[in-house]
Amino acid sequence: MNSGSNILPGSVLYLFHGGGPLPLLGDKGHQNMINIIREVTRTLAKPTAILVISAHWEESKPTITSGTSPSLIYDYYGFPKESYEIEYPAPGAPELANKIFNLLGRAGIEAKLDGQRGFDHGLFVPLKLMYPEANIPCVQLSLVDSLQPEEHIQIGKALADLRKDNVLIIGSGFSFHNLKEFFAPSTKEARAMNESFEQWLIDTCSNNLLTEEEREQRLINWDNAPAARYCHPREEHLLPLHVCYGVARTAAKKVFEIEVMGKMASAYLW
Repeated sequence: MNSGSNILPGSVLYLFHGGGPLPLLGDKGHQNMINIIREVTRTLAKPTAILVISAHWEESKPTITSGTSPSLIYDYYGFPKESYEIEYPAPGAPELANKIFNLLGRAGIEAKLDGQRGFDHGLFVPLKLMYPEANIPCVQLSLVDSLQPEEHIQIGKALADLRKDNVLIIGSGFSFHNLKEFFAPSTKEARAMNESFEQWLIDTCSNNLLTEEEREQRLINWDNAPAARYCHPREEHLLPLHVCYGVARTAAKKVFEIEVMGKMASAYLW
């Protein structure tokens, strides 16, 4: 982990949410991740609201939860009974949802409000670790199913003003997301590919010597990075990072490096 200056209100955070509900079930393979999430929370000013961009929601256009009391979506299967009894009764934030809708519209991005959709585990797993009291209003924003990196950076740029309102913006994904490889035997070659992509991503997100134009181009062309498609056969768990970068438009203040489920992964705080 590299050090950074004092964290101001309106932080932006890209983090890992782990394998389904496992971080909330005491899984030992997730303990490092849980420790990092709790550690970073202690450095944040308490937000007035939270916006989560989840890897587990894709729509044809950016879609925003606008209900007052969203239910939970247990969007995983094959886990113990208690996985489907998890509660996180955080209130929705219709006013914030409308503000996000308007900010996107001002940037020429057609968006949609959804008053019925609940919160998926990309929101409730990390937030139950970060803010277990569930008393901070939350809004969830979808990815766009085109999965175009530049489009997601532009969405982030449109939302930059939310930081002035002390909204915590979280991109909830995973910097390594090859499900097959999580359960495959570890090999020297596999570890080298995992580490090479992580080194590239850390450098891209935190190197102060890069111009913002260079950083943005690297993120747009992320699949040219070493072992990119090994680490992300499909990019939905990486794209919340692009939204976060679009909001922040600067080098990350802190980088968190961990091993989770046998793979190296990283999180970023702006």
